[in-house]
Amino acid sequence: MIKEAMFYERIDNKYILCYLCPHHCHLKNGQRGICKVRRAEKDRLYTVNYGEISSLAIDPVEKKPLYHYKPGKTILSVGGFGCNFSCGFCQNYSISKSSPETKYVNPEQLLKITLDAAKEGSIGIAFTYNEPSIWYEYIFDFLKEVEVSINKPDIVLVTNGYIEKEPLKEMLPHISAMNIDLKGFNDGYYKNICMGSLDEVLSTIELSSDKTHVELTTLIIDGYNNSDDEIEEMAKWIASIDKDIPLHLSRYYPAYKFTDRPTKPESLRRARDIARKYLNYVYIGNLPGEDNNTYCPECGGTVVERYGYYVMMNLNDDRCQNCGNKIKIVL
Repeated sequence: MIKEAMFYERIDNKYILCYLCPHHCHLKNGQRGICKVRRAEKDRLYTVNYGEISSLAIDPVEKKPLYHYKPGKTILSVGGFGCNFSCGFCQNYSISKSSPETKYVNPEQLLKITLDAAKEGSIGIAFTYNEPSIWYEYIFDFLKEVEVSINKPDIVLVTNGYIEKEPLKEMLPHISAMNIDLKGFNDGYYKNICMGSLDEVLSTIELSSDKTHVELTTLIIDGYNNSDDEIEEMAKWIASIDKDIPLHLSRYYPAYKFTDRPTKPESLRRARDIARKYLNYVYIGNLPGEDNNTYCPECGGTVVERYGYYVMMNLNDDRCQNCGNKIKIVL
């Protein structure tokens, strides 16, 4: 469905300036932005992905990944299409870089689907699979439906963090949790591989972590973003905000335009060991058999045991059963 977009203005009667994300696309009539879902037409900007759903599933919340937000629960996961990054290694390129088959679902219908899933144990809805920020108008209208609803599902965003401050601030009060991709800690990597900017993502992380529950994911690719110095600087920076922010180091597999071999397991373990010098909670993803339990930073006791997506908690509310230390976790 086509709907007029938010966050744009007409400049000198010549072009449209979109300021939803830091790309600030300047568009003439008929042109689409980098995201491919915002189009200038007749001196206005329209979103062509409104309510168009490509993917819908019930997932473990750990799959987002969120390890410190309602562990052991499930969540309705929904995606559309398009992205405002151009990562050559995109793991979901079939929906982010193509035109998948979609079905239109209006915000009221999506809320009903979300609440029906809640009857089966789902905690809410995660906007994921492709970049949710370019689905802004649809999510915004969905949030308005939630506001007038008796039942309030949890709202999760799984995002690359490439969004301007104004739209982010408008949405944040309604967001329960976020997993933000921190692609690496090198602006050249962001510019050359992802076609974005590191500073803008860091700004999103800082702003969001002050308002809602945030976890971070870095897809580790040998030779690109896994030098010891880069991992150390990244971990130091995250710790400067909050050393309790969970960091997920995920294994890369060849996808889209990248044919490099999968990340070596020892590369992931080394990155984890470096990051753990500064952060309390560091996990390895996409590598079966790794120890991804959560340990108390104070006494070292196991507070959350994980076997795949099976979770067993050893907590008194949000405190370690062994020493009583408060764990940064939402139950």
